[in-house]
Amino acid sequence: MFIPDGFAQVAPYVFAKNANQYMDHLLAALGGIDKGRTMRGDVLANGQIRFGDAGIMISEASDAFPPSQSTFYLYVENADEAMAQAHKHGMTKVMEVDDMDYGDRQGGVKDKAGNIWWLSQRLTEEPY
Repeated sequence: MFIPDGFAQVAPYVFAKNANQYMDHLLAALGGIDKGRTMRGDVLANGQIRFGDAGIMISEASDAFPPSQSTFYLYVENADEAMAQAHKHGMTKVMEVDDMDYGDRQGGVKDKAGNIWWLSQRLTEEPY
């Protein structure tokens, strides 16, 4: 089985209104690498963002594929800095950054499409 570089066997795929602008929003607020966009006219048919070793895909929502909402767990180098960057670029805090009992320093934000992103900095090399 061939799986493209930057993707796991399961990859998140988000449908969003104004998907091209949504993709720009995620890149500005959360970082990552724009791995390419396939446009159908002025509509994003498929966009790909890589966060470290994981990829997500984004496409324009439609009647057949309405906007999707999900929750993502994104490991970051520094949860406080990631939260500040996300907030600066229009994401709404849903949980302040704090140390968790399971060894992560984590906060939560909601993006412009209503998806929740847990920004998590692992504080220990111990398993959960």
